[in-house]
Amino acid sequence: MGAGKSTLGPEIARRLGRPFVDVDGEIESGHGAIADLFRERGEAAFREIEARVATDVAARRDPVVVALGGGAVETRDLIERSGMFVVHLDVDVETAWTRVRGCPRPFVEDEGEFRRRYAQRRPRYAEVAHAVARDADDVVLAAAGVAVAVGGLELLASTIPGEGPVALVTDPHVAGIHGASAQLALGDRLASMHEVPAGEGAKTPEVAERLWRELRLDRRGTLGALGGGCVTDVAGFAAATYLRGIPWVAVPTTLLAQVDAAIGGKTAIDLPEGKNLVGAFHWPQRTLIDAGLLATLPEEERREGTAEVVKTGLLAGEALWELPEPELVRRCAAFKAAICLRDPLDRGERAMLNLGHTFAHALEAAGGYERVRHGSAVALGLLAALRLSGRPTDVVEQTLDPRPVRVDRDRAWAALQRDKKRGLVLLDDDGPHWDVRVDDVDVRRALDALIAD
Repeated sequence: MGAGKSTLGPEIARRLGRPFVDVDGEIESGHGAIADLFRERGEAAFREIEARVATDVAARRDPVVVALGGGAVETRDLIERSGMFVVHLDVDVETAWTRVRGCPRPFVEDEGEFRRRYAQRRPRYAEVAHAVARDADDVVLAAAGVAVAVGGLELLASTIPGEGPVALVTDPHVAGIHGASAQLALGDRLASMHEVPAGEGAKTPEVAERLWRELRLDRRGTLGALGGGCVTDVAGFAAATYLRGIPWVAVPTTLLAQVDAAIGGKTAIDLPEGKNLVGAFHWPQRTLIDAGLLATLPEEERREGTAEVVKTGLLAGEALWELPEPELVRRCAAFKAAICLRDPLDRGERAMLNLGHTFAHALEAAGGYERVRHGSAVALGLLAALRLSGRPTDVVEQTLDPRPVRVDRDRAWAALQRDKKRGLVLLDDDGPHWDVRVDDVDVRRALDALIAD
């Protein structure tokens, strides 16, 4: 009681695009006030009713967000039997008591009894919960299998589900900085290490084929991806296709990957004709985001990631780029995770995450994926999207300072033509709109403004 389940529940349900069910509310609508049930029929009878209602909710065909009474842990093995994914909203006893005292609820009349129940239940919460959260962002991240914790790399072995072997994919640069720590954290579970080229050079059919040939995992094994977005892209794609699909875990080490690329299950490699043309939706079992890893990030790499932060803030309507880095990472990751959970196969609103990316991908392709880096291209793409939306560009210009790039205009236009078949993502007063059709003349003019003479 007093943890905030009834307050946060509807917000979490809205973010995940699911119905919200408050078990206590269901009980009261069918059986009367909970205080009266306790007084007239006793706690045991109430727990029986609670178990039936919760079991019925868990058995529903479509997924829901459920606020389960704090005392449900006292009802035999209700939570384990329900098959629910359980998140414990953690709150200290002083805060909980301040919130509930004076309410007409059981155990609230006596502060001593309230504190006794809190102490009695707390170890049980730890036993049954799959994750612990303090706010809606934490719950969304937990639902997406995303763990955000400074120092989390040290817990890598326990983060990866199961006890099977792990093959770790990284690039030479990341291996030199974090490889030893990852190997130490994995211990006996580490079966093999695999290096791929740094940057977009990792995302080629040749590199994917080499990984397929090198891997010696069976279906009990897990593929780990330690690195930036290019490493998670190719490693995730290899995991999606090796043995028709094995589990994988993403451990992003760059700002860009932590706030965007490693979240949501999109994996891909590039072809000369375009970026990410071959790929698969293969959601990682876990995404371990350790913002502490960003301490070794060169300033240039940080700027690359900041472009995705600004994109996320524009979509969310919040100045997320102004937050301290650990909180910035957590908030951006939660925003993307919620969208991907609502639209896991990119058939609708997930398209909003392409804000600026149609132009960015065109610039990258025109530069052969070597001359223009992704973050720099996204910054330019955001300029174009805002201009076509009739929105101010100050935030992009002041925060990212994008400069026109030297690439072949016709090659960029040809790449953009292939990528914009679904339309563009633009912003309006009421937020993002996707699949927006814009006249080719205006799109070409916006693209040309991003290219240096």
